[in-house]
Amino acid sequence: MANVGLFHRLRVPVCVLSSSAPPLARHGHDAAAFVEIGSLTKVLTGTALIRMARAGLLGLDDPVEQWLPTTPGSGITLRTLADHTSGLPRLPPGLTGSDPYAAFDEDALRALLGRLDEITVRRPGQEEEYSNLGYAVLGAALVSAAGQPYEDLVREHVLTPLGVDEVTAHPPADRLLGARNLLGRERARWTMDGPILPAGGLWATPRALASVVTQLLMERALGEPAPSWQSAGQLLWHNGATRDASAFAGALPQTGNWVLVHRLGGSPGRTDKLGIDLLAAAKNAADRSGQ
Repeated sequence: MANVGLFHRLRVPVCVLSSSAPPLARHGHDAAAFVEIGSLTKVLTGTALIRMARAGLLGLDDPVEQWLPTTPGSGITLRTLADHTSGLPRLPPGLTGSDPYAAFDEDALRALLGRLDEITVRRPGQEEEYSNLGYAVLGAALVSAAGQPYEDLVREHVLTPLGVDEVTAHPPADRLLGARNLLGRERARWTMDGPILPAGGLWATPRALASVVTQLLMERALGEPAPSWQSAGQLLWHNGATRDASAFAGALPQTGNWVLVHRLGGSPGRTDKLGIDLLAAAKNAADRSGQ
Protein backbone atom coordinates (compact mmCIF):
# COMPACT_ATOMS: atom_id res chain seq x y z
CA MET A 1 0.00 0.00 0.00
CA ALA A 2 1.21 3.48 -0.84
CA ASN A 3 2.35 5.61 2.10
CA VAL A 4 2.66 2.57 4.37
CA GLY A 5 5.87 4.09 5.76
CA LEU A 6 3.81 6.81 7.40
CA PHE A 7 2.11 4.22 9.61
CA HIS A 8 4.87 1.82 10.64
CA ARG A 9 5.55 3.55 13.96
CA LEU A 10 1.92 3.91 14.97
CA ARG A 11 0.69 1.84 17.89
CA VAL A 12 -2.60 3.61 18.61
CA PRO A 13 -5.75 2.55 16.75
CA VAL A 14 -5.88 4.45 13.48
CA CYS A 15 -8.30 4.65 10.56
CA VAL A 16 -7.54 6.44 7.29
CA LEU A 17 -9.92 6.95 4.41
CA SER A 18 -8.78 8.95 1.40
CA SER A 19 -8.98 9.57 -2.31
CA SER A 20 -5.50 8.15 -2.91
CA ALA A 21 -5.37 4.72 -1.25
CA PRO A 22 -7.58 1.84 -0.09
CA PRO A 23 -9.19 2.18 3.37
CA LEU A 24 -6.83 1.49 6.25
CA ALA A 25 -7.70 0.45 9.81
CA ARG A 26 -5.01 -0.74 12.22
CA HIS A 27 -4.47 -1.63 15.87
CA GLY A 28 -8.15 -2.32 16.51
CA HIS A 29 -9.75 0.62 14.71
CA ASP A 30 -12.80 0.03 12.53
CA ALA A 31 -14.33 2.26 9.85
CA ALA A 32 -17.79 0.94 10.82
CA ALA A 33 -17.50 1.69 14.57
CA PHE A 34 -18.81 4.84 16.23
CA VAL A 35 -16.01 7.09 17.49
CA GLU A 36 -15.84 10.57 19.01
CA ILE A 37 -15.25 13.21 16.33
CA GLY A 38 -14.64 16.21 18.61
CA SER A 39 -14.68 19.57 16.88
CA LEU A 40 -15.52 18.09 13.50
CA THR A 41 -19.00 18.40 15.01
CA LYS A 42 -18.68 22.13 14.26
CA VAL A 43 -18.77 21.41 10.53
CA LEU A 44 -22.23 19.90 10.92
CA THR A 45 -23.39 22.73 13.17
CA GLY A 46 -22.18 25.36 10.70
CA THR A 47 -23.73 23.54 7.76
CA ALA A 48 -27.04 23.36 9.64
CA LEU A 49 -26.85 27.14 10.15
CA ILE A 50 -26.41 27.75 6.43
CA ARG A 51 -29.19 25.35 5.49
CA MET A 52 -31.59 26.86 8.00
CA ALA A 53 -30.81 30.34 6.67
CA ARG A 54 -31.56 29.20 3.12
CA ALA A 55 -34.85 27.74 4.37
CA GLY A 56 -35.78 31.11 5.86
CA LEU A 57 -35.78 29.88 9.46
CA LEU A 58 -33.22 32.49 10.52
CA GLY A 59 -30.76 35.00 9.12
CA LEU A 60 -26.98 34.64 9.14
CA ASP A 61 -26.65 38.14 10.52
CA ASP A 62 -29.36 37.82 13.13
CA PRO A 63 -28.12 39.19 16.46
CA VAL A 64 -27.80 36.40 19.00
CA GLU A 65 -30.34 38.09 21.26
CA GLN A 66 -32.99 37.49 18.61
CA TRP A 67 -32.89 33.81 19.51
CA LEU A 68 -31.46 33.63 23.02
CA PRO A 69 -31.89 35.60 26.27
CA THR A 70 -28.65 37.55 26.00
CA THR A 71 -27.74 41.18 26.58
CA PRO A 72 -28.97 43.30 23.64
CA GLY A 73 -26.40 45.15 21.58
CA SER A 74 -23.45 42.82 22.16
CA GLY A 75 -22.65 42.81 18.43
CA ILE A 76 -22.54 39.01 18.39
CA THR A 77 -24.40 37.50 15.43
CA LEU A 78 -24.98 33.95 14.24
CA ARG A 79 -22.40 34.54 11.50
CA THR A 80 -19.71 35.72 13.93
CA LEU A 81 -20.38 32.68 16.11
CA ALA A 82 -19.94 30.41 13.07
CA ASP A 83 -16.71 31.98 11.78
CA HIS A 84 -15.15 32.41 15.24
CA THR A 85 -15.20 36.20 15.22
CA SER A 86 -17.75 36.56 18.02
CA GLY A 87 -15.03 37.60 20.45
CA LEU A 88 -16.04 34.88 22.90
CA PRO A 89 -13.20 32.95 24.61
CA ARG A 90 -12.13 29.49 23.49
CA LEU A 91 -13.75 27.75 26.47
CA PRO A 92 -16.55 28.47 28.91
CA PRO A 93 -15.03 30.03 32.04
CA GLY A 94 -14.53 27.85 35.10
CA LEU A 95 -13.98 24.45 33.49
CA THR A 96 -12.11 22.16 35.87
CA GLY A 97 -11.40 18.52 36.63
CA SER A 98 -10.87 15.39 34.57
CA ASP A 99 -14.35 15.72 33.01
CA PRO A 100 -14.35 19.47 32.33
CA TYR A 101 -17.64 19.80 30.44
CA ALA A 102 -19.72 17.77 32.92
CA ALA A 103 -20.66 20.87 34.92
CA PHE A 104 -21.38 22.91 31.80
CA ASP A 105 -25.09 22.14 31.82
CA GLU A 106 -28.14 24.10 30.71
CA ASP A 107 -28.11 26.20 33.89
CA ALA A 108 -24.45 27.09 33.36
CA LEU A 109 -25.09 28.09 29.75
CA ARG A 110 -28.11 30.16 30.75
CA ALA A 111 -26.02 32.02 33.32
CA LEU A 112 -23.36 32.80 30.70
CA LEU A 113 -25.92 33.99 28.16
CA GLY A 114 -26.89 36.79 30.51
CA ARG A 115 -23.38 38.21 30.44
CA LEU A 116 -21.91 37.36 27.04
CA ASP A 117 -20.90 40.97 26.55
CA GLU A 118 -18.83 40.78 29.75
CA ILE A 119 -16.79 37.70 28.83
CA THR A 120 -15.77 38.56 25.28
CA VAL A 121 -12.00 38.81 24.81
CA ARG A 122 -12.20 41.16 21.81
CA ARG A 123 -14.79 43.12 19.89
CA PRO A 124 -17.18 40.96 17.85
CA GLY A 125 -16.60 40.94 14.11
CA GLN A 126 -12.88 41.64 14.36
CA GLU A 127 -10.12 39.04 14.74
CA GLU A 128 -10.72 35.31 14.89
CA GLU A 129 -10.79 33.65 18.30
CA TYR A 130 -11.51 29.93 17.93
CA SER A 131 -14.32 29.28 20.39
CA ASN A 132 -15.98 26.12 21.65
CA LEU A 133 -18.16 28.38 23.76
CA GLY A 134 -19.21 30.25 20.62
CA TYR A 135 -20.42 27.03 19.04
CA ALA A 136 -22.29 26.06 22.20
CA VAL A 137 -24.12 29.39 21.93
CA LEU A 138 -24.65 28.93 18.19
CA GLY A 139 -26.10 25.47 18.75
CA ALA A 140 -28.49 26.83 21.36
CA ALA A 141 -29.61 29.54 18.92
CA LEU A 142 -30.25 26.94 16.20
CA VAL A 143 -32.31 24.88 18.64
CA SER A 144 -34.35 27.98 19.50
CA ALA A 145 -34.91 28.89 15.85
CA ALA A 146 -35.76 25.35 14.75
CA GLY A 147 -37.91 24.49 17.76
CA GLN A 148 -36.35 21.03 17.90
CA PRO A 149 -33.38 19.32 19.59
CA TYR A 150 -29.91 19.76 18.14
CA GLU A 151 -29.58 16.19 16.88
CA ASP A 152 -32.94 16.42 15.12
CA LEU A 153 -32.14 19.68 13.32
CA VAL A 154 -28.74 18.38 12.17
CA ARG A 155 -30.41 15.25 10.89
CA GLU A 156 -33.14 17.15 9.06
CA HIS A 157 -31.01 19.88 7.51
CA VAL A 158 -27.69 18.09 6.93
CA LEU A 159 -27.51 14.34 7.39
CA THR A 160 -30.73 13.28 5.67
CA PRO A 161 -30.05 15.42 2.57
CA LEU A 162 -26.61 13.80 2.41
CA GLY A 163 -28.00 10.30 2.90
CA VAL A 164 -25.85 9.79 6.02
CA ASP A 165 -27.19 8.17 9.18
CA GLU A 166 -24.21 6.97 11.23
CA VAL A 167 -23.85 10.20 13.22
CA THR A 168 -25.27 10.61 16.73
CA ALA A 169 -24.70 11.96 20.23
CA HIS A 170 -25.54 8.58 21.76
CA PRO A 171 -24.00 5.69 19.80
CA PRO A 172 -25.17 2.10 20.30
CA ALA A 173 -23.04 0.45 22.99
CA ASP A 174 -22.25 -2.58 20.83
CA ARG A 175 -20.73 -0.39 18.09
CA LEU A 176 -18.92 2.17 20.23
CA LEU A 177 -15.12 2.27 20.02
CA GLY A 178 -13.07 4.16 22.60
CA ALA A 179 -9.46 4.34 23.71
CA ARG A 180 -8.17 1.74 26.17
CA ASN A 181 -5.56 1.87 28.90
CA LEU A 182 -2.51 -0.39 29.25
CA LEU A 183 -4.64 -3.04 30.95
CA GLY A 184 -7.06 -3.09 28.04
CA ARG A 185 -9.86 -1.34 29.91
CA GLU A 186 -11.80 1.39 28.17
CA ARG A 187 -10.79 4.83 29.38
CA ALA A 188 -13.34 7.25 30.82
CA ARG A 189 -14.61 9.83 28.34
CA TRP A 190 -15.61 13.45 28.70
CA THR A 191 -19.29 14.30 29.14
CA MET A 192 -20.15 16.17 25.94
CA ASP A 193 -23.86 15.64 25.36
CA GLY A 194 -24.95 18.83 27.14
CA PRO A 195 -24.73 22.39 25.77
CA ILE A 196 -21.21 21.70 24.45
CA LEU A 197 -22.63 19.08 22.04
CA PRO A 198 -22.80 21.42 18.98
CA ALA A 199 -19.13 22.30 19.51
CA GLY A 200 -17.67 18.83 19.80
CA GLY A 201 -19.91 16.10 21.18
CA LEU A 202 -21.03 14.04 18.20
CA TRP A 203 -19.97 10.48 17.38
CA ALA A 204 -19.77 9.05 13.87
CA THR A 205 -18.37 6.12 12.01
CA PRO A 206 -15.30 7.06 9.95
CA ARG A 207 -17.05 5.86 6.81
CA ALA A 208 -19.99 8.17 7.51
CA LEU A 209 -17.69 11.08 8.28
CA ALA A 210 -15.77 10.47 5.05
CA SER A 211 -19.06 10.65 3.16
CA VAL A 212 -19.87 13.96 4.87
CA VAL A 213 -16.44 15.36 3.96
CA THR A 214 -16.51 14.30 0.32
CA GLN A 215 -20.07 15.48 -0.25
CA LEU A 216 -19.57 18.85 1.45
CA LEU A 217 -16.11 19.69 0.15
CA MET A 218 -15.67 17.79 -3.11
CA GLU A 219 -19.16 17.43 -4.53
CA ARG A 220 -20.64 20.59 -2.93
CA ALA A 221 -23.85 18.60 -2.49
CA LEU A 222 -25.28 21.28 -0.16
CA GLY A 223 -23.67 24.30 -1.80
CA GLU A 224 -20.58 26.20 -0.77
CA PRO A 225 -18.87 24.91 2.39
CA ALA A 226 -20.00 26.46 5.67
CA PRO A 227 -17.79 29.04 7.43
CA SER A 228 -16.97 26.36 10.01
CA TRP A 229 -14.28 24.97 7.72
CA GLN A 230 -10.74 26.28 8.16
CA SER A 231 -8.66 27.21 5.12
CA ALA A 232 -4.98 27.44 4.26
CA GLY A 233 -4.37 28.30 0.64
CA GLN A 234 -6.22 25.68 -1.41
CA LEU A 235 -6.66 23.41 1.60
CA LEU A 236 -10.03 23.22 3.36
CA TRP A 237 -9.81 21.39 6.65
CA HIS A 238 -11.00 20.87 10.19
CA ASN A 239 -9.78 18.76 13.05
CA GLY A 240 -11.17 17.57 16.34
CA ALA A 241 -9.93 16.19 19.64
CA THR A 242 -11.46 14.92 22.84
CA ARG A 243 -9.66 13.37 25.80
CA ASP A 244 -8.47 10.31 23.85
CA ALA A 245 -9.73 10.68 20.27
CA SER A 246 -8.52 12.92 17.47
CA ALA A 247 -9.54 13.45 13.87
CA PHE A 248 -8.41 15.41 10.83
CA ALA A 249 -10.41 15.98 7.67
CA GLY A 250 -8.97 17.88 4.73
CA ALA A 251 -9.50 18.37 1.02
CA LEU A 252 -7.85 19.98 -1.97
CA PRO A 253 -10.93 20.36 -4.17
CA GLN A 254 -8.93 21.65 -7.13
CA THR A 255 -6.90 18.44 -7.30
CA GLY A 256 -9.60 16.00 -6.21
CA ASN A 257 -7.66 14.88 -3.13
CA TRP A 258 -9.22 14.39 0.31
CA VAL A 259 -8.38 12.52 3.50
CA LEU A 260 -9.95 11.57 6.82
CA VAL A 261 -7.75 10.37 9.69
CA HIS A 262 -9.09 9.19 13.05
CA ARG A 263 -6.98 7.94 15.96
CA LEU A 264 -7.72 6.71 19.48
CA GLY A 265 -4.94 7.98 21.70
CA GLY A 266 -1.65 9.61 20.84
CA SER A 267 -1.10 13.24 20.00
CA PRO A 268 -3.79 15.20 18.11
CA GLY A 269 -0.91 17.06 16.46
CA ARG A 270 0.33 13.76 15.06
CA THR A 271 -3.13 13.09 13.65
CA ASP A 272 -3.12 16.48 11.90
CA LYS A 273 0.37 15.91 10.53
CA LEU A 274 -0.54 12.49 9.22
CA GLY A 275 -3.52 13.89 7.34
CA ILE A 276 -1.56 16.81 5.90
CA ASP A 277 1.33 14.53 4.87
CA LEU A 278 -1.06 12.18 3.10
CA LEU A 279 -2.67 15.03 1.19
CA ALA A 280 0.74 16.38 0.20
CA ALA A 281 1.89 12.94 -0.97
CA ALA A 282 -1.27 12.47 -3.03
CA LYS A 283 -0.90 15.90 -4.61
CA ASN A 284 2.76 15.29 -5.44
CA ALA A 285 1.94 11.94 -7.02
CA ALA A 286 -0.79 13.56 -9.12
CA ASP A 287 1.59 16.33 -10.18
CA ARG A 288 4.23 13.80 -11.25
CA SER A 289 1.73 11.72 -13.22
CA GLY A 290 0.55 14.84 -15.02
CA GLN A 291 4.03 15.88 -16.14
